[in-house]
Amino acid sequence: MCCLEKKEFDFSLMDQALAKYRAENDGNLISILQMAQEKYGYLSNELFVYIAKKTGIKIAKIIGVATFYTQFRMNPVGKNLILLCQGTACHVNGSGAIEEAIRDEIGVSEGEITPDGLFTYNNVACLGCCSLAPVMMINDETYGTLTPALAKEIIRDIREIAARGPQ
Repeated sequence: MCCLEKKEFDFSLMDQALAKYRAENDGNLISILQMAQEKYGYLSNELFVYIAKKTGIKIAKIIGVATFYTQFRMNPVGKNLILLCQGTACHVNGSGAIEEAIRDEIGVSEGEITPDGLFTYNNVACLGCCSLAPVMMINDETYGTLTPALAKEIIRDIREIAARGPQ
């Protein structure tokens, strides 16, 4: 199955957590969406419908919250999500050249998934690491004081580790 084909998800994996959040407090929608994204990688329309049915929260409210906060993704991403800062400090320190190096190394445009399913990159307004500019995050790891060559090296290292498989 190609990484871009639509996947079928077992949403019942969320039932226990949904019951817990509903019992604790009806104001836990953000926590529910965070947990759902962690489990499934992104928030699909089918998942919004499932959450609405299970919690009684109107689907319009769920989608409104999910689209308001930039932390939520409505599309699948590669196994390694590269977030490239385009804030002022990063911009003046060369984030444009870093973006070009990333595109060159992974071979896809912003928001696309590499054919091997390993990478997606997105530009973000700010990562809050101005003293490290230019900076990118890959998953939960921050990489700063980047050069185009260093950005490519980091991506190659991740690709090499993935090729070796689980240790």
